Amino acid sequence: SSLILTLKIYQIFKTLPVFAGSRPRLEDAAPRIIEHPSDLIVSKGEPATLNCKAEGRPTPMVEWYKDGERVETDREDPRSHRMLLPSGSLFFLRIVHGRRSKPDEGVYVCVARNYLGEAVSRNASLEVAILRDDFRQTPSDVVVAAGEPAVMECIPPRGHPEPTISWKRNNVRVNDRDERITIRGGKLMISNTKKSDAGMYVCVGTNMVGEKDSDPAELVVFERPVFTKQPVNQVVLADDTVDFYCEVHGDPAPTVRWRREEGELPRGRFEIRGDNSLRLSQVRGEDEGTYTCVSENSVGKAEASASLQVHVPPQMVVRPRDQITAPGRTVTFLCGTKGNPPPAVFWQKEGSQILLFPTQEPAQSGRFSVSLSGELTIADVQVEDSGYYICQAISVAGSILTKALLEVETPSDHVPPIIRQGPANHTLAPGSTIQLHCHIMGNPTPSIQWEKDGQRILGNDGRIILMENGTFQISNLQETDSGVYTCLASSSSGETSWSGVLTVKGKTTEPFQLPGPPHKPIVTDVSKNSISLTWQPNAHEGGAAVTSYIIEAFSQSAGSTWQTVADMVKIETHTITGLLPNTVYLFIVRAVNAYGLSDPSPISEPVRTQDVSPTGQGVDHRQVQRELGEVAVQLQDPVMLTAASIRVSWTVDRQSQFIQGYRLFYRPSGGSWVLHDINSPSERSAVLINLLKGTEYELKIRPYFDEFQGKDSRTLLVRTPEEVPSAPPRAVTVTVVKPSNSSSISISWEPPPSHMQNGVIQEYRIWCAWSGADNQTRNYLNKTVDGNTLSTVLQGLMPVLYQVEVAAVTRAGVGTRSQPVSILISESAVESNVSLAEQITGVVKQPAFIAGIGGACWVILMGFSVWIYCRRKKRKELSHYTASFAYTPAGQREKQRPGVLGGNMGNYPWLADSWPTSNLVHGGKEAGNCCTTSHDTTERYYNGLSALPHAALANGNYRSLEDEHEGVNSLIASWAAVGQSRSRLPHSLICSLGCRSDEEWCPPLPERTYLMEGCEDGPCPAQRNYASSPATSYSHQSTATLTPSPHEENQAHHDLPRLSLHDSQQLSRRLPCGPVPVPQAPSASLTQSNPNISGQQHHGSSEAGTLQCQSPAHRCLQSQGPALSEDSISATTPGKQHTHTQANNQN
Repeated sequence: SSLILTLKIYQIFKTLPVFAGSRPRLEDAAPRIIEHPSDLIVSKGEPATLNCKAEGRPTPMVEWYKDGERVETDREDPRSHRMLLPSGSLFFLRIVHGRRSKPDEGVYVCVARNYLGEAVSRNASLEVAILRDDFRQTPSDVVVAAGEPAVMECIPPRGHPEPTISWKRNNVRVNDRDERITIRGGKLMISNTKKSDAGMYVCVGTNMVGEKDSDPAELVVFERPVFTKQPVNQVVLADDTVDFYCEVHGDPAPTVRWRREEGELPRGRFEIRGDNSLRLSQVRGEDEGTYTCVSENSVGKAEASASLQVHVPPQMVVRPRDQITAPGRTVTFLCGTKGNPPPAVFWQKEGSQILLFPTQEPAQSGRFSVSLSGELTIADVQVEDSGYYICQAISVAGSILTKALLEVETPSDHVPPIIRQGPANHTLAPGSTIQLHCHIMGNPTPSIQWEKDGQRILGNDGRIILMENGTFQISNLQETDSGVYTCLASSSSGETSWSGVLTVKGKTTEPFQLPGPPHKPIVTDVSKNSISLTWQPNAHEGGAAVTSYIIEAFSQSAGSTWQTVADMVKIETHTITGLLPNTVYLFIVRAVNAYGLSDPSPISEPVRTQDVSPTGQGVDHRQVQRELGEVAVQLQDPVMLTAASIRVSWTVDRQSQFIQGYRLFYRPSGGSWVLHDINSPSERSAVLINLLKGTEYELKIRPYFDEFQGKDSRTLLVRTPEEVPSAPPRAVTVTVVKPSNSSSISISWEPPPSHMQNGVIQEYRIWCAWSGADNQTRNYLNKTVDGNTLSTVLQGLMPVLYQVEVAAVTRAGVGTRSQPVSILISESAVESNVSLAEQITGVVKQPAFIAGIGGACWVILMGFSVWIYCRRKKRKELSHYTASFAYTPAGQREKQRPGVLGGNMGNYPWLADSWPTSNLVHGGKEAGNCCTTSHDTTERYYNGLSALPHAALANGNYRSLEDEHEGVNSLIASWAAVGQSRSRLPHSLICSLGCRSDEEWCPPLPERTYLMEGCEDGPCPAQRNYASSPATSYSHQSTATLTPSPHEENQAHHDLPRLSLHDSQQLSRRLPCGPVPVPQAPSASLTQSNPNISGQQHHGSSEAGTLQCQSPAHRCLQSQGPALSEDSISATTPGKQHTHTQANNQN
């Protein structure tokens, strides 16, 4: 209904004509909204502002309407929580909102008006945010198995704006950046659930009001049974005991049971032990089959199977025996075996890779043959046939071996020839002569032959001479003589060779420059496959220091020549490995310097390596295998010695005579096993060195005897301590981000070498340093990135030279920094890349700016408080001293509208504080009334705009007062003389006020009121040409204008001023009212002319006005007249408006 009323009023106002007396000024402009209000959603009790800014000339006045109703602000009600700001914006000190009363919620518009028209803003809705307490759906408890998806649903409380949903787990916000977690609508979905996802989940509904937490719901993540140790296929011997292990993990703890796929478990011979393993005792052939471990819990089931095979391993029935024979004879070795299944038999000479099988053709094996029964026959035995021959029997159930020694009679003092000094490398000029020496020794005396580049030298060239001592001489050297020359020394005991390189273009090496031969090597330690030697160096080092040694070895069983078994030996002791067991060796040592090799050392004493087995041949391998299988070795917790070494200890639950030692296996988790042999069966600890730092290792140990090995111990995990990385990141590069004028740099790197990381890299730290203005201060821009990140970008750099360093960080701390990498940022890069937003952001973040903003806000708040205080104080003063002037031609009231001043004054609605002298015009006609007391005091109470009587000019004069550059003309006169001449006014007046005789003057009008602000440059708004909003109560205008009621528009001849309802009610309770003689108008009247600006004649001879003189002691009021605001002072005429301020009689 209010909207319909508004539209009707608007249509009526739109049809009203423009008054004939209105003429817009060229510089004036109609209002225009330049900033429209925007929709707002505000929390209850919070401040809010609806912005509205208008422009126009004169400055338009702004009013606000909510849902078609005018908004009451603090200008009408000081207690209102709405404030109309000078800019026109509507400010709410707090938003008032309740279940029943919602005074601030609605659709707002602001209306800007001046005398040329009005402008209406766009609608802006103000809504109050709410958030209910009760969730429409709360999450429920969920139980899932690890790896399965979990879904929790939630519908938030009703609210405005609609609440958003987030989740918390154990009071920590759920991070939806995890690719497994999805929050969609009210659902929390977790794919591939982990055990760590379990916890108490709370659904959080959030909007601008705040947050609401739902009741917690528990997510329980169970784990299906997972085997940590599964049963393995086993092959066992009859009457043995077998264990099938089955270790399982799950949540809740799973149950374990066993079954046999081929039938029932062996009755009376099986046992399910406390660790869930299955033990079968005294196994038989009928126990073969598949055994399955079944594990179950409430969320899943798992099975693991293993097969059992019962075999009889090969056994040696007939063993070969050692034999000694002479060259050229035939020998036979017997070897009989049995087993289930029957084993295959073959022979092998120890140290040889050739296998001899019964099915092998004689032509392929030559002098060696094996019969189907397993006998080995050697025809035409040679000296080199000496050695051990091994008979091996193998089947799926196992293997067994035995061996026998064949010795061929030969002279024991014959060794291969030794070349004391062979040809050295030479570089000579063409035409010179070279002698290549080859000094030999041996018994019998060896013969010498020479080869060049592998071809035998026949000596048919006249330039070549082969001397008796073995020296090879070449005269008149030519470039074609360059090559590799080899001296071959051979005898019945073997042969030896030595090579040297001849290059025809340099100088030869003198013999005295070669080092002297080392002393005789001495054997210090012997094992089955290694021998340790030590020797003393020769005092003669030759032309250069000895750099290394070469060790040569000879064995009749391994070959007929000297073989180099070690070179580049830096010290005078060395251990030769890879030797054959039970074999005799001889050794010589040579020294090496920059000029070549020395003569050989004296031959060492013969030494025999240890036998493979201390028990000799024919050991019962079945017994060995059985006893080793019963040995239980238990690893103890390792002891950390350093970050790269640990001491491993173990215990042996059951000893065996067949333990030769232990094999300790270790590896980084997931890597390859590394073997560490402990050769002593009594040893119970070992030290592992050169381990990677900060790495988890797996350890296990097993006993061994020859080729047989026992059971592994349980695997033990140990982690070496972390240390800071010992190397910096590699390949650090710094480049300017494209385009080339960018102020950002890109930094990339590679991790340190893996063996120098010393742990898991947690993060990388980047230092970007530059020098200060004094070139002494170092400034740093630091950044830290995740350990998986190998590049980053630094932005917003200054135009200076930067040095970038990168370091890796482990749990132990920060590692070595990389070498600084320099990069220069150009001046143009910074100027072209720093945006306005970045500059503003940089300034806003400065502490000085923040402090300045805080201080400015404080000053504005204090100023606003002072302004409010002064304004209220001034209004209080105006409530005691108020004079209002209004001039309204009677004939034109019908043209007026509610809430608008007289239409004939549209062009000149000025509010003046004083009348300039130049504005007084003689001869004009104006009507005025004055209410005086019966005692004819000099106090005057103006009602209407009264011209000074002519007599006043004779008895007084005007005095101009200057106050802040504003002229005020006051009249100094004796009112006693003026009061003598009175004339009757056109209307009866009643003065409802008692006037005291001791008061001599009425208070002067204030020089300026806040309503006049902004009116100096142009006319104040007075006319509303078009009304677009309902104005049911025009007494609540934001400006105090004279406002006739709609009923008075039709009573032009009775348009007398009256008090507003507010003032009348107050005065009626406090002041008596009675008839007061009305002074007569002066006969010779001095009136102000009322020129007709528009050139039209106004009709009506009576003009009415209002004067209110209020003081704490008395008031002089007219009984009728238009309503006045208590704090308003206005004077209105169709032409000009003036205000007289009476001077004090004492002045």
